[in-house]
Amino acid sequence: MKKIKIGQIGVCHEHASGKINALRGMPEVFEIVGIVDDRSSRSAKFAGGDLKPYEGLKWMTEEELFKVPGLQAVAVETPNADLVPTAIRCMERGLAMHMDKPGGEDLKLFGRLRKGCEDRRLPFQMGYMFRSNPAIQFSQRIVREGWLGEIFEIQANMSHNYGGDAYQTYLGEFKGGIMFNLGCHLIDFIIPMLGRPESIKPFLKSAPGFPDTIRNNCLAIIEYPHATMTLRACSLEVEGLSNRRLKICGTKGTIELCPLERFDGKPLQMRLSLLQGNAEYAAGTHTVDFGIKRDRYANQLFELAKTINGEMENPYGYEHDYLVQEILLAASGYIKWRR
Repeated sequence: MKKIKIGQIGVCHEHASGKINALRGMPEVFEIVGIVDDRSSRSAKFAGGDLKPYEGLKWMTEEELFKVPGLQAVAVETPNADLVPTAIRCMERGLAMHMDKPGGEDLKLFGRLRKGCEDRRLPFQMGYMFRSNPAIQFSQRIVREGWLGEIFEIQANMSHNYGGDAYQTYLGEFKGGIMFNLGCHLIDFIIPMLGRPESIKPFLKSAPGFPDTIRNNCLAIIEYPHATMTLRACSLEVEGLSNRRLKICGTKGTIELCPLERFDGKPLQMRLSLLQGNAEYAAGTHTVDFGIKRDRYANQLFELAKTINGEMENPYGYEHDYLVQEILLAASGYIKWRR
């Protein structure tokens, strides 16, 4: 594979260090040409204090990065409010992108980014964290192939208990709170299963002991003609990370995944119950083992490289990314849903 010249703008996104670690672990795929320090940004942030992942890399300004000969791609890892404006500047320079989540609080501005990338046919990848998760990919496949019959219920949870008071204050900077910050990861992989919903009802609450402005205990109910989807996220659930879960129920089967991911040296496993057997599994209940996983981002970034090199099409198109953003903003109270 031809190496991709890539730079990273930002160290202040919550996933910025994870992305640079993944890029550094793929020297045969990516040449990292530089890092842009965004710690002076006044936008709300909850990361950027640890620069150890960037040791040995070249620091430069954004303009210096854009002038690097042969630059092909940028990982946009700024604070949430700066993501889309930064990505638009990259788009205007004809650069492929991996942009972290979420896609901003302004749907019109995200639409401008989407249209600009589409018009220029630029590879554009959103940094939703479950795209390379084998259990999530398996879920999408078996729903698509009809193993579970007609879907009537989906439950998904993105709660945690990290960050302390600083994280709660950080969430208070966003009207949509934790649903805006984390619900996008769930919406991204669920929407291909059911498509555009009929209605979306957000319930943006504060946990006990917090002011109403800190919406750290959120629920969204997403309705379809014969199905409901519930998305939950709270930043105070004890052992919340290990209890993140997905349940999908259909007329012919059910899957349950908890936790959604793990990197503790233990295998990621799913419970699969089938009313009818198929070529891979008999009727009954099974444990599907996806093995031990070490990295969240490498496979996704490898897809970006293959897309840039013309070796594959982006499995998630511009239209999908826009629909996810539209649903996210409705689920987190920014816009009214229009069917």
